[in-house]
Amino acid sequence: MELILKQDVEGLGFKDDVVTVKNGYGRNFLIPQGHAILATTSAKKVLAENLKQRAFKEKKIVDDANTLAEALKALEVKIAAKVGTGDKLFGSVNNINISEALEKEGHSIDKKFITVAGGSVKRLGKYNAVVRLHREVSVDLAFEVVPQA
Repeated sequence: MELILKQDVEGLGFKDDVVTVKNGYGRNFLIPQGHAILATTSAKKVLAENLKQRAFKEKKIVDDANTLAEALKALEVKIAAKVGTGDKLFGSVNNINISEALEKEGHSIDKKFITVAGGSVKRLGKYNAVVRLHREVSVDLAFEVVPQA
């Protein structure tokens, strides 16, 4: 079954992509949830026209994302966390904590666009996270978990 995605779907594709999925997944989940529409001939023509009109706006958005990526690379993000014996944390540090730390630095990035390797960090040290700013622009963000004063 061919569908046109109306929004980003994790593991499947981005908004306005034409994807092929199994009939049940499309009929029972994607279409009823409003994530996709059927890729009929007329819908494909409308999509092509919209993409052509959006190409100019898209270039500016990608340029802005690249500028933000350069700013994020220059940041030194330190996240303070409570520490138990050794270097083990009480709880963990995850994408929500990184999003809050970036918010304090003046960059508002939604937590769902941040991916921490392994899902969460449970020890002190330096780690990396991937921040997806646009479908074509993602940046590796280095951050350090430090003990809370």
